[in-house]
Amino acid sequence: MRVVLYMAISANGMIAKKDDNTSWISATEWNSYSSMVRGAGCLIVGKRTYHILTAQPEFSEFKDVKLVVVSNNDFPILSPNHQVADSPKKALELLEDFDTAIVAGGGILNASFLKEELVDEVYLDIEPVILGNGIKLFNGDDFEVKLELLETKQLSSNELQLHYKIVK
Repeated sequence: MRVVLYMAISANGMIAKKDDNTSWISATEWNSYSSMVRGAGCLIVGKRTYHILTAQPEFSEFKDVKLVVVSNNDFPILSPNHQVADSPKKALELLEDFDTAIVAGGGILNASFLKEELVDEVYLDIEPVILGNGIKLFNGDDFEVKLELLETKQLSSNELQLHYKIVK
């Protein structure tokens, strides 16, 4: 299975404001992200991201997507095609029938997938904003990962997508 980390980030590497606000993310970026997730058919997120994502009106686009929430605590899920896993490896085991799995935050989950060397590719959609205070793309772990740039793509006149391969 190919594991892809896909995130929208500010120009200084934040994925949300401190209060979880992501209103600065454009519709163009959402469409790119949504297309990737629907194409893969599955998505892995952390508990906090799950609550943020499922509250968005656009989340209805993912009604057929199998969603796995990585959390050490059990909690109510909103759909029969949503499941909870207690580790990144267990999340991938739940998705073993898929060719590609998309990992999409938050910062602690992103870091744990990279630290455990479970990611094959990274997509970063860079939004034209700098946030002085916020949630970092990777948070909580110390690691180093080498990347090879595969492609750059202009999503709009102000947005850039970087596509990397993890160098193992």
